[in-house]
Amino acid sequence: MLPTALMPPLQQLWAMTSSSLDLGKKHLRTQVARCSSSSSDTAGAKVSGTSAAGQVQRLVLSNQGRSKLNPASDRGFYSSPRLVTHVDDHFLASLSALYRARIPENAEILDLMSSWISHLPEERKYKRVVGHGLNAVELARNSRLDHFFVKDLNAEPKLENADCSFDAVLCAVSVQYLEQPEKVFAEIFRVLRPGGVCIMSFSNRMFYEKAVSAWRDGSDYSRTQLVVQYFQCVAGFTQPEVIKQVLPITSAPAEESQQQRKGSLFAWFQRLLQTGGGGRDPFFAVIAYRNFKPIE
Repeated sequence: MLPTALMPPLQQLWAMTSSSLDLGKKHLRTQVARCSSSSSDTAGAKVSGTSAAGQVQRLVLSNQGRSKLNPASDRGFYSSPRLVTHVDDHFLASLSALYRARIPENAEILDLMSSWISHLPEERKYKRVVGHGLNAVELARNSRLDHFFVKDLNAEPKLENADCSFDAVLCAVSVQYLEQPEKVFAEIFRVLRPGGVCIMSFSNRMFYEKAVSAWRDGSDYSRTQLVVQYFQCVAGFTQPEVIKQVLPITSAPAEESQQQRKGSLFAWFQRLLQTGGGGRDPFFAVIAYRNFKPIE
């Protein structure tokens, strides 16, 4: 083939156009690969010795660590709606503040293992919020959801959502119930866009019989490290970031009117019974991004 400089003008133009098309195709294949390389592999969540993004590199839990005291179907356990909050107001305020700081406006959000409230900041507007859970009545009451789907991730951890379809994936006070966390976190990676964030929040509360053994028998520290390992076992997540707020035990109310004191003492005593010490629910969150953390 003649060098381009020696070709007639029309042949030069065709050669340059063909070269540009080849480069464009190569660039397109690269972009598509970033969002699709994990889609065919994460569903099976096979342990891989390679570092391909989205693949499960190792299993975190042993068979014993995945076991539950109540092995019955989760669909049956959650069949009756629970229109309550499972953590205190301080925890929920901390969670909303974290969402406000880490999730950009107009983001597309997947709220995994959700319920009748998502705890997203009320003043923020998002392009789309998709909810997932096990109780349709609870999800239907959630005013922040544009739509929702019901699915048991322990029975079938694959998400039907498209690759690279969300800017944020959230899971509040529910990660302790995942029996196949490695597969679920691989799916989270798949549906996140590059630079998308995943926020896992939790406290020390749980349905004891439905939490996996590794969580149930652990401490606050070991549970936090467990979620860190869930992220780390999937190639492509950034180094997980841990946020914690463990407040000191509160004392009984002091200077108040007699009636106020009576009500406050009753509320404090209830908290004392619930927490075993009268303190607030500790707040923990583990955060990681797909591929990279965006520069603010």
